[in-house]
Parts: sequence; structure tokens; C-alpha cells
Amino acid sequence: MYIYFSALILLTVWVRMAQLQQGGPDEKEKTTALKDLLSRIDLDELMKKDEPPLEFPDTLEGFEYGFNEKGQLRHVKTGEPFVFNYREDLHRWNQKRYEALGEIITKYVYGLLEKECHLKKVTLPEGYGVIVLNPNENYIEVEKTKAQVQLSSDSSDEPAEKRERKDKIQKETKKRRDFYEKYRNPQKEKETVQMYIRDNGSPEEHAIYVWDHFISQSAAENVFFVAHSYGGLAFVELMIQREAEVKNKVTAVALTDSVHNVWHQEAGKTIREWMRENCCNWVSSSEPLDTSVESMLPDCPRVSAGTERHELTSWKSFPSIFKFFSEAIEAKNSSGKPAPTRRSNRIKYEEF
Repeated sequence: MYIYFSALILLTVWVRMAQLQQGGPDEKEKTTALKDLLSRIDLDELMKKDEPPLEFPDTLEGFEYGFNEKGQLRHVKTGEPFVFNYREDLHRWNQKRYEALGEIITKYVYGLLEKECHLKKVTLPEGYGVIVLNPNENYIEVEKTKAQVQLSSDSSDEPAEKRERKDKIQKETKKRRDFYEKYRNPQKEKETVQMYIRDNGSPEEHAIYVWDHFISQSAAENVFFVAHSYGGLAFVELMIQREAEVKNKVTAVALTDSVHNVWHQEAGKTIREWMRENCCNWVSSSEPLDTSVESMLPDCPRVSAGTERHELTSWKSFPSIFKFFSEAIEAKNSSGKPAPTRRSNRIKYEEF
């Protein structure tokens, strides 16, 4: 009786709590009115009310901050660390102050790198515009709709009774799996489906799309490509699909540890000849930078990137690549037409 009585009291209290939380008609009307009131409030204007001008110092001294001997940012008078909420109830103003100080610290750190670490700040050569392709992003993942989930479960031709029993088991199994998956991988709680990006469903398609809509239409007289790894394969495919256009607009191509294959991709003789004269592949190798490396493919010269690490080949060969580009422009300007690059004479290929 004691256990039963306690359970009854607990059940009564729980029901009453649920009723209070759910609320009656009056509570719902008040909630609706409150939502309507909030929707008519311009939060941005409310935050700007009585806000001081967004004018800040342009030096650390002006902010009364400095770095101590340990490299820690401290207030010059109090010795305290940086305080974000400098003025109470002025979040937007505090954020802008924080950003202004951040710009000064960024310049200060650059100065330290140049002065203390003896590094040299190098920018891209004047006259270069940059387009960064993103060939690896070919689809997006979206949550499956109820119709898609239902379609996948109703696609069987099994008898209704057997399918219902099977579905029940699957649902129970899925329920248990999802329960544990929620804790093991909280970022993926819903069923998703891959939707490929139109005209960009592969790296090769993406390269062609960017060429057609951006590069080919640009006013640039000299176009250069830096293609890493699979990017080299995508460039060769671009040449196969747009050979005349590429030859007319591209001055030189730097490949870094490219995985292209002119045989498998069925690149023609004219493409191989053009690549031989206008391309160079910096490959992973233990040899010093720019050392000639033998190749079995009749496409373009191969030289060492000065590293055996695939992911570092672009960075390691960066100075040599821009020298390669500069020499290609000089050769083109001196002859009035595309001319063999300095590396094209290092390796002679037989025609296959």
C-alpha cells in the first residue's frame, strides 16, 4: 500500500506540473502578444541607442595596452588582461572596440615576425589576379525528406504482413542505433542525401565550368595555372575539352606532384607537345629543388620540388614557380608568340 500510495501522489504532482507548463488559453494569448511585440522591435536600433561613436585609437598606446616581457597583452595602468565588456550593456560597441584593437595587434605581430624572427613579408607580384578553384566540393548533404525516407522503406515487393514485421524490427534496431550514435557522433543525427552541384559534379566538371564562366571571359592576357595533385588531372581534362582556348590564353602551367596521365586520359599529340613546351611538374623527391627527374610519360618536364612530402610540394616550389612564370612572360614578349620555357629543353622525348 505504501509503494502504491507514493506512486499515486507522484503521478498527481506530475500531471499538475504538466498542466502548468502547457498553460491555458490565457497563457497562450499572452505568449502570442509577447511574440508580436518582439517582432516589431528593431534590435539593431535598440542596441545603437545611447551608443558612443565608433571611433577608436589606432595604436596600442591609445588603447592603453601593451605587451609585457612574457608577450602577454596587459593594461599599462592596471596590469589587467584585456576586458571585452569595457562598457556594460553596449555589446555592439564592445565588439567594434575589440575588432579595432585586433587590427592593431595583427600589424604588431607582423612587425615582430619581421624584426625578431627576421622573416620577410612577400606579397603576390604586382599585376596578378588570383582565382582559387574548389574542385573537391562537388555535392552538398541535405536532410532526407519524409517522402524520401518513406520511399526507401516502401520499395520492397514483399507481402504486407512480412514487410510490416520486418519494418518493426528495423525501426527498433534503428532506434537503438540512433540512441547510441547520438552520443558517439552528435553532429550526425539525421538521415542525409548527397545532392550534386549542377555542372560541378566532379573536379573535372568544376575546372571546365570555372574556365567557361570566369577565366576565358577575363581580360587577362597571360593566364597561369598552379595545379596540385588531382588538379593536374583536371587541367589535362580541361585541355582535352577546350584545347584551342587554353592554348590561346594560358602562358604557362606549374604542376605540383600531379597525378595526371596523358595515356589514360587520351590526350592527343598536339596537347602533349604543348605541355612539353609550356608545363613543368614539380614532383616529390629527395633531390634538391629544380633537379631534373626522369619520367616515362611524354608530356612535360619533371623536376624535384625539394621535398618528399606530397602535401608540401606546392609550398616548397613556390619561388621556382614564379620564376618559371616570369621567364615564360619574357620569352613570349621577346618573340611575340609563345616560346619554349627554360625547362622544356632539359628533357627530350621520343614520339610514341
